[in-house]
Amino acid sequence: MEHATETEIVEAAQHLRSLSAGMNEVLFGQRELIDLVITGVLARGHILLEGLPGLGKTELVKGLSKLLHLGTKRIQFTPDLLPGDITGNPVLQETNGRREFVFQPGPLFTNIVLADEINRASPKTQSALLEAMQERRVTVLGQTHELPSPFFVLATQNPIELEGTYPLPEAQLDRFLFKLEVTRNDIDTLQRIVSQRELGTEPQVDPVMGAETFQSLLDLTRRIYLPDVVANYIARLVDATHPGRSAAAQGIRYGSSPRAALAMASGAKARALMNGRVNASFEDVKAIAPAVLRHRIVLDYNARVEGRGAGDILRALLDEVPFQATSTPKVLAGSTNTD
Repeated sequence: MEHATETEIVEAAQHLRSLSAGMNEVLFGQRELIDLVITGVLARGHILLEGLPGLGKTELVKGLSKLLHLGTKRIQFTPDLLPGDITGNPVLQETNGRREFVFQPGPLFTNIVLADEINRASPKTQSALLEAMQERRVTVLGQTHELPSPFFVLATQNPIELEGTYPLPEAQLDRFLFKLEVTRNDIDTLQRIVSQRELGTEPQVDPVMGAETFQSLLDLTRRIYLPDVVANYIARLVDATHPGRSAAAQGIRYGSSPRAALAMASGAKARALMNGRVNASFEDVKAIAPAVLRHRIVLDYNARVEGRGAGDILRALLDEVPFQATSTPKVLAGSTNTD
């Protein structure tokens, strides 16, 4: 695959600056979060946003769809939601005197799916998203239906400890490229919100690019160069999440899968494009690693008792694993390019 050129990078950076500026007008005081959301979308990944109610998770997703001028549908996840309610169902119709079942697409058939409060739905309904998120298609009664391109799931969830929620299974969490934490606002940001927002009204933004331009940015992201030394760093980071592979892994029961390494590579390329560079760097990997790994490690009982969270362990892991290996690790045998 031909690598991205400087000219293409400069032009893309202009579009991405406009997108970032528009997003920061939708959600105040969350510049780092917004940059990670744009990075995740450029990497063609699904994103899980976690935070308390009222912090702007839903507005962030709606604002993104408006700025990109893409089709979007919102699914409000509730305990009584059924799998067919999101994938679609065959409906009996009469055509030319004959009665036959015709598939009626559900709300998954759009570009951006806002899965609001995804952890309030039952596990059966949550699992209906698995094929859509991984394969970009759904199968209903043995028939496969392709989803539009591009296709993203941007899901929001309240912290698990809140009443009436169902933890997402690890297999589904692994399908999310990033898990991002939406934090509360500081006093200055709250004052700006009070001064410039009205309760019950949405921020008004205009599209900054069309679907064709956005698709070209997605294609360009794949062409960002990933040096071998950076791929080596990614492999060592993922390997270090497994018990016994690093001192920082103490407290981890299960480490990350190869999908985490692929997600980290894609995210690093996207961040490089966001910063106007033709190749991914060690710093790109380190910046997006917590968002990639925090939902892909399972902590053991002792870590939870000691009050150590995934964030604490990942910070220690990033400090421990050097950018360049002192010797070639066995884990690299048979590694391939992420494209």
